[in-house]
Amino acid sequence: MSRVIDVMSLYPRDMNIYGDWGNVLTVLRRLRLYGYEPRLHAYNQGDVWPAHVDVVLGGGGQDNGQKRITDDLFAHADDLRSLAEDGTPMLMICGLYQLFGEYFQTSDGSRLGGIGILGVYTEGHKKRMIGNLVEHTRDFGDVIGYENHSGQTFLRDGTTCLGRVDHDGTGNNGEDRTEGARKGNVIGTYMHGSVLPKNPRLADFLIRTAAERRYGVFTPSDDPALVASLRKVDGMADKARRVAQTRPR
Repeated sequence: MSRVIDVMSLYPRDMNIYGDWGNVLTVLRRLRLYGYEPRLHAYNQGDVWPAHVDVVLGGGGQDNGQKRITDDLFAHADDLRSLAEDGTPMLMICGLYQLFGEYFQTSDGSRLGGIGILGVYTEGHKKRMIGNLVEHTRDFGDVIGYENHSGQTFLRDGTTCLGRVDHDGTGNNGEDRTEGARKGNVIGTYMHGSVLPKNPRLADFLIRTAAERRYGVFTPSDDPALVASLRKVDGMADKARRVAQTRPR
């Protein structure tokens, strides 16, 4: 019996820089290796909104890309809020992380409103935070990625960060050593890279949560060929993590 998981990629045409499409490819690949049938909905502005969504992935973009999607994002803000409140797992990177917050005040003085799913706000600055980064998380171990952003994001009281970084000048804002934010099953982060190929625990959280919500239980396939392929993929991720950790910032 087919076990479908509906994966929505949010604005891949405008919000897909620094390899963020790799997050979508990783979720699709791992779903197949777990014995599920992924059904991809690449949603761009003006498209028909999917009838069913199990997991939502969004990437980063330049300021002009954020401005292009804002109207459409607000048109579907209630849809996304309903999905988030219902427990749908989501991963938002960089630009969409910012727009899932309260607002983004750009360095040129423009103010882009956010849809308020995450209790964060962002202010643009001239200095960029850029380089390899390791953050320490409670649920996913060390998450390894690459940040590249000039927006400084601050968490509201009561908002949980995704993880903590070791050095000033890195993470959400370079000041409080937080990185990312999380509310329920919604995660925002500045980690590019793309982040999911090197962090299977984070990818599997999205997959497992999506499967449990749809089918009541997450049951990976025991097909020997799929199990062996998954083990190979995890080994490659392990190697990539070790290499990334040795790279200078």
